[in-house]
Amino acid sequence: MSEPLPDDIDAVDIPTRSSRDRGELRTLMTTWLSSRLGPDADVEVSDITSPGGSGMSSETLLFDATWTEAGVRHTHALVARVEPDDADVPIFPTYDLKLQYDVMDLVGANSSVPVPTTRWYESDPGPLGKPFFVMDRVSGRVPADIPPYLMDGWLIEASPEQQRELQDHTVGILAELHGIPIDDLDVDFLDTPAPGDTPLARHVNNQRAYYEWIRNDRTHPIVERTFAWLDANWPTDEGTTVISWGDSRIGNVMYEPDGFAPVAAFDWEMAALAPQEMDLAWMMFLHTFFQQIADVLEIPGMPDFLRRDHVIATYEARSGRTVQNFEWFEVYAALRHALVMVRVRERSVHFGEGEWPDDVDEVIPHRATIEQMLDGSWWAK
Repeated sequence: MSEPLPDDIDAVDIPTRSSRDRGELRTLMTTWLSSRLGPDADVEVSDITSPGGSGMSSETLLFDATWTEAGVRHTHALVARVEPDDADVPIFPTYDLKLQYDVMDLVGANSSVPVPTTRWYESDPGPLGKPFFVMDRVSGRVPADIPPYLMDGWLIEASPEQQRELQDHTVGILAELHGIPIDDLDVDFLDTPAPGDTPLARHVNNQRAYYEWIRNDRTHPIVERTFAWLDANWPTDEGTTVISWGDSRIGNVMYEPDGFAPVAAFDWEMAALAPQEMDLAWMMFLHTFFQQIADVLEIPGMPDFLRRDHVIATYEARSGRTVQNFEWFEVYAALRHALVMVRVRERSVHFGEGEWPDDVDEVIPHRATIEQMLDGSWWAK
């Protein structure tokens, strides 16, 4: 069994996500579905809820919808992903929901990666106030972000063998995803819209633009030092460009209700063309980030889960490709997460749940890790 959580877990307090009224959304969704399916469908929509324990970007709405098809009533478990309201201080400056919708279709059609079945994309902001898409809801369980799965819940209570089974299955998703033959497909919509001669250069330059958007009148020295380190240590060989999931963490995977195999991979809003190492580094770094929180709180956590050597060995065996320049991509993962943490603080200040410290880099929980990466001591441990 997992250890009891301490009373003071400020590092994982649940942030405010949305100001949208659920009752109003139910009415609006009923109206929209009726227009899609026609008056004879006699649409009924259940109460709308949102998943707990994860997600602070696009808004996720869970509901059941019942309608008549060929004279028979059917109930469907559905999920809507809605672009966040500007008043809620979104994590990202833009949300390309059509990209998310299209990449799930592409991945589902060209691989065995388990993605939800998509139903409709609505570009008109009129029905719900923002664009959205609807997909089928899959049954299963997801490792929570808040509080992190390595503090409490079903995954930390699993045996080491079961945890390793889940790990290997999840790394297998990346190997399968990255094996999609992009030369034979139209993947131009996944190329990051930023300057640069390569997909990686465009991805990094897009993160520079993101930093300029989130910092307002502040300067974050650790962020600027990290960008400088990345430039100075740029890989001579950038590696194999693949379809990158972007947010490839176990909190974006749903696993079997009573098992450890994945049944759905979701949250594709950060998908892009990028080297294969980017997804691997992101998956491992996000676990490292949570493990560091557990260490601070003196909770055992899962220190042997998603270990660098195990993950790389599994990925290379399943993909048939060699992982290279991995330290560079670990630094990039730490930088990307630092930018998100800066924006998360902006949200908390907006909702009256936090304030800016005199040293603005204090809002980056893994600041010490980044500093150790920049001086090379991180890998000497």
